[in-house]
Amino acid sequence: MGRYVNCNEAIWRIFSFAIHECHPTIVHLAAHLEIGQRVYFNAENIVQRTEIPPAITLTSFFASCASDPFERTLLYSEMPRYYTWNASSKKWLHRKKGHPVDGYPGVFSTDALGRIYTIHPKNDDCFYLRLLLINVRGSTSFESLRTVDGTICATFREACQQLQLLERDSHWNQTLADAIASSPATAVRTLFAIIISICQPSNPRLLWDTYKEDMAEDILHRLRLATRNVDLQMNADIYNEALVLIEDLCLLMSGKLLIEVHMPAPSRQTRDLVSRELERERAYAITHLQQQVQTNVPLLNEQQSSAYNQLINDVDSGNGGIFFLDAHGGTGKTLGTSLILAAIRGQGGIALALASTGIAATLLEDGRMAHSALKLPLNLQIHESPVCNISKQSAMAQVLKNVS
Repeated sequence: MGRYVNCNEAIWRIFSFAIHECHPTIVHLAAHLEIGQRVYFNAENIVQRTEIPPAITLTSFFASCASDPFERTLLYSEMPRYYTWNASSKKWLHRKKGHPVDGYPGVFSTDALGRIYTIHPKNDDCFYLRLLLINVRGSTSFESLRTVDGTICATFREACQQLQLLERDSHWNQTLADAIASSPATAVRTLFAIIISICQPSNPRLLWDTYKEDMAEDILHRLRLATRNVDLQMNADIYNEALVLIEDLCLLMSGKLLIEVHMPAPSRQTRDLVSRELERERAYAITHLQQQVQTNVPLLNEQQSSAYNQLINDVDSGNGGIFFLDAHGGTGKTLGTSLILAAIRGQGGIALALASTGIAATLLEDGRMAHSALKLPLNLQIHESPVCNISKQSAMAQVLKNVS
């Protein structure tokens, strides 16, 4: 348990030179939704903290803007330049040193910086609230932050759109228009699903309203053939079917429902999702799998055969269990695992092939990432009791109940 100090560091410390330096001062600023700040409490003060949460940098900023005319000229991130945050009183206090500000006696400026905590775009409301905080000056409340030209917007995202803080969707308009000119409706729906689930357009509903007829024309054509009615026109049911197909694509690519990407939610029952998920896990050529098992099981060596038989016997008997297979690279682990999957699926059962990495998942037939399929939390350190984010009525929950 020792430490080596070289001659350069020794001399530096002997002469008492500064070991490190941080300039300018950086103050971290909180960003949260209304009544969404972090609160620390114990058994004695839980009721008080719930009813009256303590002020933090953001709520104190709103309160100061209501009473201080100078602060109403500032952005939230500019506060540390003119004020200091008093952690004990939970208030912003005027700096007593620095360069005087013209026109505002008693106000001094420094080179301190304010840094608002970053927020992932998936956390929609909070992300757009942060976008407003770094662009709107002197807000006195969460409601005033959503107010544009005297009109209170329903969401922070809508306020950002009204203030033109979001990118325009002209390039997505052009992309879809080009695709419609040369691609079938199925390809256009796939492209649209990629755009709304991954590329985060500012107004996906407007894109849908503009191109929904082009994305549903194959459904209309199919219905005309089925009903022998060439006069059938676009209607709400056809648009709803197109939305269902687009939502299926979004779920497959990013695990998002349309309502999560600010699109109208299609009307369908949960059982449709469940049956669709179950059908995907059972959509195998059983004859081909059985032939694969019959051909390859006799080729297994003694250890592979032992592992295969033990696992298949426990599956057939319904005992279950946890097994760990350890072997050197190239000794046939993938072959044994593939035969186990083929044997279960060849009997009409459901076998989920999950792996902790994408490379490992590609080695398995229909392999999937465990984090994606089971909705595992990515950071276990921040959760006291981590659980998989799968609801009881979801399609994946029904698959897990039926898995072999």
